[in-house]
Amino acid sequence: MDARLPKEVEDARTAIFVKGTHTGEVLNVVMRDLMALKRPNAISFSKKNPIHPFDSNTTSISSLEFWAGKNDASLFLVGQTTKKRPNGLTFVRMYDGQVLDMMEVGVDNFAGMDSFKTPKSTPGHKPLMHFASELFDTHPRYIQLKSMLMDFFNGEVVDSICLPGLEHVISVTCAPTPASLNNAPVNMYPNQHPSAPEDVSSLPKIHIRTYTTRLLSSGTRIPRVELTPMGPNLDLSLRRHKAADPELLKQAMKRPKVKKVDIESGLGKKKKNLEVDEMGDLRGRVHVGKQDLNKLQTRKMKGLKGGDLDAEDEESDEEQEDETPRKKRRKQA
Repeated sequence: MDARLPKEVEDARTAIFVKGTHTGEVLNVVMRDLMALKRPNAISFSKKNPIHPFDSNTTSISSLEFWAGKNDASLFLVGQTTKKRPNGLTFVRMYDGQVLDMMEVGVDNFAGMDSFKTPKSTPGHKPLMHFASELFDTHPRYIQLKSMLMDFFNGEVVDSICLPGLEHVISVTCAPTPASLNNAPVNMYPNQHPSAPEDVSSLPKIHIRTYTTRLLSSGTRIPRVELTPMGPNLDLSLRRHKAADPELLKQAMKRPKVKKVDIESGLGKKKKNLEVDEMGDLRGRVHVGKQDLNKLQTRKMKGLKGGDLDAEDEESDEEQEDETPRKKRRKQA
C-alpha cells in the first residue's frame, strides 16, 4: 500500500501500443513512429486484439485494466480502422488500475520519419512541447488533448537540463479558430450524457510536427537555434471522447504534502532550522543569546598584546597588586 501512495516525483509513464482487429498500413507506420518517440518507456503488442474501448461491453475495459496491472503501464494507444471511422487512434489514460479518461482522434494526413532524410533524436530524451493556439487553454476538448499529449510524451521529471540535451521539439498547432469557439467555456471534463454525442465537425484539426534542433554560433552566449524536420507529421481530427469521473480525477490530482528535499534527506516532515544544501549535506542553524563583549578576557592572548593594550594591561596588573595585600591584612586582623 505504501508503494501505491502518490509521489512528489512520479516515475516515467509507460505506454502500451495495441493493434485492433483491423489497422492498415497507415496506422501501422503511425504507431511505429510514435513508439520511436516514446522509447524506452514503450511496449508493443504485436498480435491483433479485439479491443474496442468505447463500446458498452466491459470486456475491452477489463482487458485494458489487466494489461495495465501486468505491465505496470498507465497509458495506452489503441489503433483501429473501420469503414465508419478510418485510421483511428485512441489515447487511454489509467489511474490506480482503472480507466481515467479516453480520447479518439482520426489520422487525416501523415508523413513518417522515413520520408525525412535528416538526423533523428536519441531515444529517451525529453522533447520540448510547444502548443500554439488559444484553444488549448479555453476549449475543454483541446485542454484534454493537451494534457493527454503531455502525459504521453513526458519522461522522467528533472530539475534542470543542459541546452544540448533538448534534441527535438514537438509542435502542436490548430487550424484557424472559428468565431463560434472564441468564447468557449473553461471546463476540462464537462458532465455530458453518454447518449448525447458532441458535434465535432466544426472543430479545427490538430497539426503535430516534430523537429530536431541545431545549436549554431551567434556571437553571444545564447546560441542560434535552427529546427530541422524530423517526422512524424500528423494531421488529426477529434472524434469520440470519455471524460474522467470527478471523484477519480480528484484522487488522481492529489499530491503529497512531503517535499522532495525532505524525502531525499530522510527528514520526513520539515524541521525548523534544518536544511539540505546543493551538495546534499544537512546543515543546521543555532541561535545563541546576546553576548557582552566588554566582559571578555583578552589580556592572556598573545595576538592582542602590543601598543596601548600592553599599557592598559600593566595598569590593571598594578591595581591588582595594590589590592591583594589589603585583602591579606584584613584576613590576618
